[in-house]
Amino acid sequence: MRNKIVTFDSIIVVKDIMANDNLYSVPNILFNLAELLGTEVNNQRLEIPEKFGKGYCAGYVFNEHIRMIISDYELNADVIVVNPDVDVARKTIFFKFQNIFPTAEQALDQNPSVLIATSRINTDEIIAIHTNAATINIEVDAGYLNKLFDNTSKSPVLESLLQNTQPLLFEQVIYPSLQNTVDEIMTEPAGEAFKLFFLRIKAEELICRLLMELEKREEKSLYPLNSRDIQAIYKVKEQLIKNIYTPPNIKELTIFAGMSPTKLKRLFRQIFGNSIFNYYQELRMKEAALLLKEGKLSVSETGYKMGFTNLSHFSRVFEHHIGIKPKKYSLM
Repeated sequence: MRNKIVTFDSIIVVKDIMANDNLYSVPNILFNLAELLGTEVNNQRLEIPEKFGKGYCAGYVFNEHIRMIISDYELNADVIVVNPDVDVARKTIFFKFQNIFPTAEQALDQNPSVLIATSRINTDEIIAIHTNAATINIEVDAGYLNKLFDNTSKSPVLESLLQNTQPLLFEQVIYPSLQNTVDEIMTEPAGEAFKLFFLRIKAEELICRLLMELEKREEKSLYPLNSRDIQAIYKVKEQLIKNIYTPPNIKELTIFAGMSPTKLKRLFRQIFGNSIFNYYQELRMKEAALLLKEGKLSVSETGYKMGFTNLSHFSRVFEHHIGIKPKKYSLM
């Protein structure tokens, strides 16, 4: 039997010419990781050997346009894997779902979210396989997505993303209905005959829902990003989380980020779809919600701890961001 090997990005597709052109796909990164860990990939799934940690990675190439990797593991140490299939010319959009597997306690820096990036961001020749991963990565061809849309109806944000001509990165929080689709990917008992079909439909549903959210963003023009700017903006995000009980000081944050106030505000809103202060308020209310539920604090204790002197104001802000009054939330 003669096989033809076709490679693109970090994926190897083995095409069996004598089997009605059926595609069997395995992400190349899984083979490389398996070799490092002294194990094998079986049925598109790599089980982490017990001596190296626990968990698994599973990968699927649905067709020439879209593929997905699911990772849920803990390793005893980070692993660096060489990626020999980097193709910076290929226009691909990456969707990285992070912190989407529920845990008993989730800190503010572990809120479920999705990173959406153009292929211009993903040019590393090595990939760090970190000790902990709870992610779903979906890669889709930008040209394929672009053809699905009416050229006259795309917003500037969606247009720039689909054109994929400059480095862009967006982060989108995961709302309940999106989380439900993620849960279906992880738990729905689809039989082998339907498995790839089912997973492809769910992957495309996630992409569609996320693009619908990006369509709502109001930026009229987007600015190309570089690794330094991205790192600076995420360090600002870390500062907001670290100092959750203190309102942000733009002057201090601009010094910390090493950029002008205008650039800082512009890039922060571009990535997160929100102003620095509104983003901080959302984090602040999520922390308040944790204090009410996990910390067992009263509404007044929580409000004062979060820096509010007017409890009525605290109640209004909490309801705006969480969707329910704090007293009622504490009783749920």
